[in-house]
Amino acid sequence: MSLFKHLLRNPTAKSYSYSSPSIIMPSNLILTCLSHFTTDASPSTVQVTQYSGLGPTKANEKPRVVVLGSGWAGCRLMKGIDTSLYDVVCVSPRNHMVFTPLLASTCVGTLEFRSVAEPIARIQPAISREPGSYFFLSHCAGIDTDNHVVHCETVTDELRTLEPWKFKISYDKLVIALGAEASTFGIHGVKENATFLREVHHAQEIRRKLLLNLMLSDVPGISEEEKSRLLHCVVVGGGPTGVEFSGELSDFIMRDVRQRYSHVKDYIHVTLIEANEILSSFDDRLRHYATTQLSKSGVRLVRGIVKDVDSQKLILNDGTEVPYGLLVWSTGVGPSTLVKSLDLPKSPGGRIGIDEWLRVPSVQDVFAVGDCSGYLESTGKTVLPALAQVAERQGKYLFSLLNRIGKAGGGRANSAKDMELGDPFVYRHLGSMATIGSYKALVDLRQNKESKGLSSAGFLSWLVWRSAYLTRVVSWRNRFYVAVNWATTFVFGRDISRI
Repeated sequence: MSLFKHLLRNPTAKSYSYSSPSIIMPSNLILTCLSHFTTDASPSTVQVTQYSGLGPTKANEKPRVVVLGSGWAGCRLMKGIDTSLYDVVCVSPRNHMVFTPLLASTCVGTLEFRSVAEPIARIQPAISREPGSYFFLSHCAGIDTDNHVVHCETVTDELRTLEPWKFKISYDKLVIALGAEASTFGIHGVKENATFLREVHHAQEIRRKLLLNLMLSDVPGISEEEKSRLLHCVVVGGGPTGVEFSGELSDFIMRDVRQRYSHVKDYIHVTLIEANEILSSFDDRLRHYATTQLSKSGVRLVRGIVKDVDSQKLILNDGTEVPYGLLVWSTGVGPSTLVKSLDLPKSPGGRIGIDEWLRVPSVQDVFAVGDCSGYLESTGKTVLPALAQVAERQGKYLFSLLNRIGKAGGGRANSAKDMELGDPFVYRHLGSMATIGSYKALVDLRQNKESKGLSSAGFLSWLVWRSAYLTRVVSWRNRFYVAVNWATTFVFGRDISRI
């Protein structure tokens, strides 16, 4: 990188010498090697300062689809898009997709981390094989919709020993799939002290803290009060993620901690804090069943609103102080800072506004899918919930739409203005599932809270839950990993000793 910077700052240099004076690299050869990464479509007028990204596609090249994000929506689109019609460029700060429904299981060793992470290059092999397709480990810094350009900045390490590299990517079609971020509701101390559960590194941090607290609590001289605090695991948010994590944690305590950490087995406990009712989108009967089973498993359910979070305790709105050693925050999601900053129309709630065909209607060739998008009020449709099945089905619909546009000759920028797009996107809810520990789960197949439909709870529902998610795991490789992890956990128990 320093070599390239030197050349860019010294365009008149005749050569560049390495440690050996006999090895000389002409500057025009460097420019030739970098000619593909330019923002100028005409090679005859190349300027050295323009070698800062991918320029507009030429007539002899395939149209370029740029996908921002590597979540459910973006990865489903990339998996299905026809790479004989398009070059695919993915920009994301992570190089894998996370199978979020099973992420809670990795925190306590039921599953290993690689079982829930799917590399982008395996989802869309063209990214590593085709000359015009790429994956860039970068953040989107902005979008210039007038010039069909995305501004990017490379990801650096946490110590900032690497300087971020800024570059631009020209697109023919842009798909914004930036997802959402955890909602903190502006509560003081949440970001500094709580751990979220949305990424693999979050699950790794939870596992690390849980094991560390188990080890520290057994050290001679630790007071009873401090031991109770260290081993108090608090979960804020009674949605599916919070409930599933609480169930996994209670299973781990009952089946593993009591055997392997017998000195502290009577101190570790779990508290689930929810402002209203847990699993509010589920059937009333299922909610009551979940409440009963979690209580039997040792999970303490508290109705309250968190007002402030300290490094060792949180304070509820009634003044109650709750000491904790591990705090997991799972209260839903909202638009990210980047989504809020984009100069694009917004739907109710601050998401990127889209029409019935998932287009951003005020600009050309821009689509938005997943948790970052929502219907504009002018469509007359309600904003869809931030669920994995919504994002996946939007990605599936959009790759079919883009393939159809590409086959009709509309893949180039500004070439599909008056094209007939066919049927709009229609979402039908397939139901909800959640595991609550102790080999029990909930299955609610109603389309919404008011409608009637099949719902069940118990061991058979747990088998349905596991079977359904096993079939939804992206690759056969990870399905094998998940099945093996489940089998070994059942026979030998969980193991969180390997950090």
